[in-house]
Amino acid sequence: MTMVTDPAAVQQVLSVTGGVDTHADVHVAAVIDAVGRELGHREFATTPVGYAALLAWLGSLGPLELVGVEGTGMYGAGLTRVLQAAGVTVVEVDRPDRKARRFQGKSDPIDAFAAARAALSGRASGTPKTRTGTVEMIRTLRVARSGAVKAKAVTWNQLKALIKTVPDELRERLRGLDGAALLDNCAGLRAARGPAPEHGPHAKRRRPGVLVDPSAACKRSLSVLARRIRALEAEVADLDDDLEPLITATAPTLLAMYGVGLDVAGQLLATAGDNPDRLRSEAAFAHLCGAAPIPASSGKTTRHRLNRGGDRHANHALWRIARTRLGYDPQTRAYRDRRAKEQKTNKDIMRCLKRYIAREVHQALLVDLTAPSAA
Repeated sequence: MTMVTDPAAVQQVLSVTGGVDTHADVHVAAVIDAVGRELGHREFATTPVGYAALLAWLGSLGPLELVGVEGTGMYGAGLTRVLQAAGVTVVEVDRPDRKARRFQGKSDPIDAFAAARAALSGRASGTPKTRTGTVEMIRTLRVARSGAVKAKAVTWNQLKALIKTVPDELRERLRGLDGAALLDNCAGLRAARGPAPEHGPHAKRRRPGVLVDPSAACKRSLSVLARRIRALEAEVADLDDDLEPLITATAPTLLAMYGVGLDVAGQLLATAGDNPDRLRSEAAFAHLCGAAPIPASSGKTTRHRLNRGGDRHANHALWRIARTRLGYDPQTRAYRDRRAKEQKTNKDIMRCLKRYIAREVHQALLVDLTAPSAA
């Protein structure tokens, strides 16, 4: 640890700004004064005791006004909650860019001081999510649901790919089947087995016997995959039962929008967070969702392009709303036709639609998240 050696210099500090480089096991905190002078840095364990010690150390160097934290949504989530509970203003800090690291080097203290300077200068101004309300409950449940949905899709692909290579007799039996009928037939397959081994490392294991041929192995695999899909479907249904009342109670205005269902509403809520003060404007929300137009003009050409940044899951949610409206909403289809006559490409039309939808979603979120029932 390095610290200033002159106690009088510390006494002259009117206010200090902290910066934290977060990791799984330790956080490295650094402190600078109001003019950017380095006052010291220290490591703290990522435990409740370590968080309390970090906060006490930051305050011991002067009146603490602001702390910049890297990764408030990951390794810094626990520390962020402690700092916010103590009334300290916390801002989200992005990692230093590659150019800065080439010139300044890379170490945990360097990153911590860089976080403090970014917070002090105002370059980092993002408000972290509080992660203490209903929206955080929705986000965590959606993590489990998303994993189950992805695993189900992978298992379906494995099942259908395996069917293409099974013996002809078995393939003909399953040909033309899909969905529940295919799962029922695959789950009901029984593999032929021979006598169980009497010797060897597996002799003591209670096995029904050894599979006799490749056809038996295929039946066994298809049965396992089908039952796995059924189990994952039940898991998703259980999570949906937990999510539906939470989303319905939290975002009635959002759900009333054309093209917004429970899955889309849950994603947009998770992107916004529990604290609506993060959404400073509808333009900031559009930028957060990757739906803000980016200038791409050159010479006599004046145009904008799609934004590739932001939360890609939220961007996909806006895309789903737009696709639904393009398919069924007469006003949206009329807008598409009018812009097509103006020589707009499909990408430009979709970009404009997502930007308009982001404005609607932002207004609905503010209504829902600031309602007394959402507090």
